Amino acid sequence: MEAITLPIYNTAGKEVDKVKLNASVFDGIINSEAIYQAITAYRANQRKGLAATKTRGEVSGGGKKPWKQKGTGRARVGSTRSPLWRHGGVIFGPHPRDFSYTLPDKIKAVALKSSLNAKVKENNFIILDELKLDTTKTKEALKLFTNLKVSAAKNKKGSSVLLLLNEAGANAKLALRNIDFLRFNLASDTNVYEVLAHKKLIITKDGLTKLTKRLAK
Repeated sequence: MEAITLPIYNTAGKEVDKVKLNASVFDGIINSEAIYQAITAYRANQRKGLAATKTRGEVSGGGKKPWKQKGTGRARVGSTRSPLWRHGGVIFGPHPRDFSYTLPDKIKAVALKSSLNAKVKENNFIILDELKLDTTKTKEALKLFTNLKVSAAKNKKGSSVLLLLNEAGANAKLALRNIDFLRFNLASDTNVYEVLAHKKLIITKDGLTKLTKRLAK
C-alpha cells in the first residue's frame, strides 16, 4: 500500500509541513477481531472483583443449635445461620476474584494499529507540530483546539478529544487537566480502548514518531 501523507499543523491551526506515515503501521487494515479482544481484555482488567457475600460459616452468630435434633416435630436445624433462614448465609454467592488476564503482545499491537488506521480513515487523526505552553492557564490551552477547529462538545462516553504527547511538561499538565472534553496521555502509553473511546485524535509529531517506533517492531 502507498504511504499515506498527512498535514502537520502548528498551534495556530496552520499547516506547516507534511509527513508520510509509516506504511508498516498505517497500512489501512482494520482487524476488528483483534480490536474486540484488546478491548475485552482492557475492560476485564479494569474490574475490581470486590463483590462478596458471606457463607453460613462467616455470618456472625448461629453457634447454638436452635432446638434438639429429634422429638419436636420440626425439621432438624443445626444453626440459625443456615442459608434457608433469614439472616443466614448465602449459597454460591460471589466472592472476591481477579478478572484480569494477559493478552499476547502481538494481538495488542495489531489492535492498536487497527484503531489508528480507523481514525485516519475517518479523517479524525490530526498531527500537531509541537505543544509548548508558556502558562498554566486553561484559557490559553483552549485556543489550540479552537484553532484546530476541534469541537468542544462532549460525547456520550465523556471526553471527545484525545491528545497524545511525547512528554507532558508541568505547564501542559496544569493547563490541560481542567478541559472537560479532553483527555491527554503519553503516546507511548496509549491503548486501543482510549483511542476508540474518543472521536478526535490529536498527536504531536514527536509523539507519532515514538508511537510508530513502538508498533513497527
